[in-house]
Amino acid sequence: MHVLLTGASGYIGGTVAVRLRQAGHHVSGLTRDPAKAGQLARLGIEPVVGSLDDTDLLAARARRADAVINAADSDHRAAVETLIAALAGSGKPLIHTSGSSTVGTGTEGEASEAVHGEDVLDPGSAWEPDHPIRAARVAIDRLVLSAAERGVRSAVLCDSLIYGHGRGPGRDSVLIAALVRQARAGGVVRHVGPGRNIWSTVHVDDVADLYLLALEKTPPGTFYFVENGEESFGAIAEAVARSLGLPGPRPWDPDAPDNVWDPRFARHALGSNSRVRARRARELLGWHPRHRSITDWILRELR
Repeated sequence: MHVLLTGASGYIGGTVAVRLRQAGHHVSGLTRDPAKAGQLARLGIEPVVGSLDDTDLLAARARRADAVINAADSDHRAAVETLIAALAGSGKPLIHTSGSSTVGTGTEGEASEAVHGEDVLDPGSAWEPDHPIRAARVAIDRLVLSAAERGVRSAVLCDSLIYGHGRGPGRDSVLIAALVRQARAGGVVRHVGPGRNIWSTVHVDDVADLYLLALEKTPPGTFYFVENGEESFGAIAEAVARSLGLPGPRPWDPDAPDNVWDPRFARHALGSNSRVRARRARELLGWHPRHRSITDWILRELR
């Protein structure tokens, strides 16, 4: 296939682009940064310099491609509307990237027993996010799923906490990188509150494998969680401390005067729970992820 992939110079998008090239697909990679174009070209990815706000460019490139993967911005509704309109009636795949923070529960580091299944976005589901930002993202997810009614083979891949080194220009996972930056800047590893909060996790190489499978085989209008295991932030922070040879982990209060993270990011990301189960990827697409332990990866490969 000829695949248009947005966010090609990012962490998820770059890794997916490399995986698609390995599978023999031609990839046109959208990037906002002209300086990244050369890096993409060296990876065998056709660079397309532009942004999600370049409506005409986005629509023209989507019509020219056999499939579209949006890995640039989960919250850019206008871009999603443009892509759906460009692909309407074509039967082409549109794979949209979301994130499992949509089902997150902010607990300031305490554990939650809530585990979410993929039926949360099924038609008729009464579930709704508990925060306006999450609600806006879920509305976009539902818009993508409803594109199946307009002749688009649409799917949403809702990624959990991704770890592993990216294979493209973007190397680092957002949440792990935040822990590492704080640790190196402050000289001690921190977690929010007691660190008992739990996130589902998945390795970036397994994520890329699933995007490839979804591109080739997904039924239209399907929502997938993407996970293979889970871990507490306390255990993750402990592994970071051991890997970097730093003291800790130690608890941190988001309201403390010596803020090491933005308090909102601390509460709603690093201090929250996001526990999901990826049943459909395994049952519908035959996904067999190879990596299960985020702490093992941190101890072996985080530097």
